[in-house]
Amino acid sequence: MANRIRTTQQLLAAFPHVAGGADLTSVMAKYPMAITPYYASLIRRADSSDPIFQMCVPRSQELSDPPFLMPDPLEECHDMPVPGMVHRYPDRALVIATTMCSTYCRHCTRKRIAGTRETNITKRRLEQIAAYLTEHPQISDVIVSGGDPLTMSTEHLEMVLSRLRQVPSVQIIRIGTRVPVVLPMRITDELCAMLRKYHPIWINTHFNHPQELTPESIAACNRLSDAGVPLGNQSVLLRGVNDRPQIIEQLCRALVRNRVRPYYLYQCDLVRGVEHFRTPVSRGMEIMEYLRGRLSGLAIPMFVVDAPHGGGKIPVLPNYVVSQSPTHTVLRNYEGMLIAYPEPQDRCEGHSAMPQEECSPGVWELAAGAYSRIQPEKTVRHTRRRTCCPSNETAREY
Repeated sequence: MANRIRTTQQLLAAFPHVAGGADLTSVMAKYPMAITPYYASLIRRADSSDPIFQMCVPRSQELSDPPFLMPDPLEECHDMPVPGMVHRYPDRALVIATTMCSTYCRHCTRKRIAGTRETNITKRRLEQIAAYLTEHPQISDVIVSGGDPLTMSTEHLEMVLSRLRQVPSVQIIRIGTRVPVVLPMRITDELCAMLRKYHPIWINTHFNHPQELTPESIAACNRLSDAGVPLGNQSVLLRGVNDRPQIIEQLCRALVRNRVRPYYLYQCDLVRGVEHFRTPVSRGMEIMEYLRGRLSGLAIPMFVVDAPHGGGKIPVLPNYVVSQSPTHTVLRNYEGMLIAYPEPQDRCEGHSAMPQEECSPGVWELAAGAYSRIQPEKTVRHTRRRTCCPSNETAREY
């Protein structure tokens, strides 16, 4: 932490060929920079072709804002009954335990405060939050966020977790952190031993690109998992960084292989200073279409838009429901195959006839129950069936 790259001079000393020094100074005056030496070491090219470089090094585009961008698009400040605690959903609350991060991501949703001051929650503020939680027992799930809570000392973090655990209605504590990605050596045995005392503890981390999954970051995740902490991952879809389906597929495979469950894939928030990172919502839907059928459901994150005006997380998916009737719902799979799914008999008038198995002439016939499917002529799966799989008679033996 003490050796973070924080000034233009330090950045140019580490990366002499970085362009736009004067512009960087003006950007950093508004949105501070901090990069751990470890995370800086992952940069392979000191330009915008490198995903790590893009996520941590300031760029002049951060000062160009369309009018619809806002400092606080999620309106967290309007949902703070106690300063430092956001209560939006009925059963969940988010505690901003610190305003400090070891590395300040250029796409941060709290860019308005990230790095402008580096402070931790006080005991007095924590008592106010605990009092609110006690008065609102419907809150059973508390997310400890920031900044990055794992930049706090182990003792200070334990003070927060211990006090939250004293609230009888708090069942689950979650921690949001990017430390395993940007400062993996912080995940010490001492920290893991402390976390183990306050189970159930869950941690969501923030890997955006396969290049961030290094032996060091994987070892940090393993230490947390071995301490009984379930790990999830929240990625943000970033233009020019990870907005190709194959990159997200590679990332999700690597995460699951290392016991980290892909949880959310976020559309970039409408935050000032991040317009150059935003992708169309259609790009996220394209990626989700690509992942389905190629990855296990365990490895597929949920693509969400965290809606402006405090609207919360809205799942966005390709449309797999093609048509509906009182008797059948027509579904589409990842291959483009359409299947008639019969609704329960007691909801239908009369007796449904057995649908024909050959390919239907149209969607209406599927919804009417006359046919069971519309099958694409050539798919990888059906080619494999014809060439590799046993006949129906042989298959019945198993």
